[in-house]
Amino acid sequence: MTRFHRLDPLLLLMTLIWGTNYSIIKSALREIDAQAFNGLRLIEASVLMLAVMSLARRLRWNPAQIFYTDSPVTRRDWIAIAALGIVGHCIYQYCFIGGMARTSVANSALILTASPVVITVLSALMGHDRVAPFHWLGIALSVAGIYIVVGHGARLAGETWTGDLMMALAVVCWAAYTVGARSLMQRHSPVGVTALSMAIGTAVYVPLVSPHILRVSWADVSITSWVSLVYSAAFAICVAYVIWYAGVRELGSARTAVYSNLLPIVAMLTASIWLHEPLGPTKLIGAAAVLTGVAFTRARPQAPQP
Repeated sequence: MTRFHRLDPLLLLMTLIWGTNYSIIKSALREIDAQAFNGLRLIEASVLMLAVMSLARRLRWNPAQIFYTDSPVTRRDWIAIAALGIVGHCIYQYCFIGGMARTSVANSALILTASPVVITVLSALMGHDRVAPFHWLGIALSVAGIYIVVGHGARLAGETWTGDLMMALAVVCWAAYTVGARSLMQRHSPVGVTALSMAIGTAVYVPLVSPHILRVSWADVSITSWVSLVYSAAFAICVAYVIWYAGVRELGSARTAVYSNLLPIVAMLTASIWLHEPLGPTKLIGAAAVLTGVAFTRARPQAPQP
């Protein structure tokens, strides 16, 4: 007997958003410089998150303590939020978008599969999560499945090494951000922590990439790319980040992180539907291994009834 959490459907929605976001970003980068795209995306996402946070505090609207809590933000909390903003929104975003522009989708997906492993190890070392054998088995199955799906298309050498290195650094930053935010999430809402850390990270990030923003001829950008930018900011950052940290608070970093292994599967299915790329039996076997691994990670023994 196993039981799952009420957040699991929302985490599946998060993987759907992030999985489709790869193709959306790649199409927009044909017209817009990668760092310029990301600069505007973070500005929009920060404004939206701060507006939602302020409205929730004013209305004291707090379903499941996701949008608002009464806990005061201490000086120590501000230092932690600032550090999270620089690591998780400035350095991570710079490396992630830069890596995507410099390497292939297959390389990106394969490198990002290290995220759950790194997060699980950090969580275990810091005493946040007890990692059961089933969890390690689930991670191993998911990583093996993703290698079956995209590993044959990845070349971690040659002309893509700069992008590969940036994606690897992005994995480390994302793991540190996820595990580091765990203690803050125990006292503050996911919306509040995400909004404040994102605003600080954006304030550092935008001046760094301002030359990229100024070089873009924004009047020549198509409506499709503008829609992609708005979608990526509102959903891939705002909505998905809130779901991610709601999961981190309720389920723990390690169990939430394994959902990132579903991203290549969503990307593969999206390409099959929209781009008519063939699936084939090999990719289906890999997808089945990923899904089985996630199920092993999320399943928990049900407590016996007295």
